Amino acid sequence: MSGATLIQIDGLEKQFPVRNGQRLTALTDINLTVPEGEFLSVVGPSGCGKSTLMRILAGVLGYTGGSAAIRGEAITGPRRDIGVVFQQPVLMPWRTVLHNVMLPAEIQGKDPARAKERAERLLAMVGLADFAGQYPFELSGGMQQRVSICRALVHDPAILLMDEPFGALDAMTREQLNLDLLHIWETEHKTIVFITHSIPEAILLGDRVVVMTPRPGRIASVLNVDLPRPRSLELMSTPRFGEMAAEVRALLGTASKPGGSRVYL
Repeated sequence: MSGATLIQIDGLEKQFPVRNGQRLTALTDINLTVPEGEFLSVVGPSGCGKSTLMRILAGVLGYTGGSAAIRGEAITGPRRDIGVVFQQPVLMPWRTVLHNVMLPAEIQGKDPARAKERAERLLAMVGLADFAGQYPFELSGGMQQRVSICRALVHDPAILLMDEPFGALDAMTREQLNLDLLHIWETEHKTIVFITHSIPEAILLGDRVVVMTPRPGRIASVLNVDLPRPRSLELMSTPRFGEMAAEVRALLGTASKPGGSRVYL
């Protein structure tokens, strides 16, 4: 990480209107600084506001109080320097893999030849060079999500926001995509904010792990991941990895509570 502040969040609050004129507080008193080049994992229980926070950073959802800024500029709407990967690939079935990846570059009016060259390079990076002419229905779920990651990167954004992108995949595919994402991050040097329900995934990927409370979502703690890079799956069997996972579980209040507490795997 370069140390330069890229994302600055101060006292952020988000409320939603509900019945009878009342308001539901989804996020409150969120304070966070994200330096350029960081891989930041965000973990917390369902309904704690993780996805709400991502949508605010993406500029597609406003906030009720506080501030959120990128490079000192308040976030007031969608930005060209952000790429977003959703829980589902959301690919256009009538476009080939290559043309799905190129879509953001087309929308932003990028040079077609350069966009095509970058799209092909990204597809090769995730092992899909031979599938550029295929259609989404011809790909597995993991392959489709790789395409969505390439699409989010094709216009060369500074920030990649990822909202539980691997949650619907089987364990083996998810592990491989974790490794693919680490390779992309190390190669592309992007700042990544990665939302997940998985404690091991958050630790394996992140420089820091943000642990959020149940609604209204607050930041319970921000843990530094003092594990060496580059990382591999073998790291997950080390004592230090286990210690960090136990610390996150304790913060989430899920450790050793029989009869009802949700367990985060």
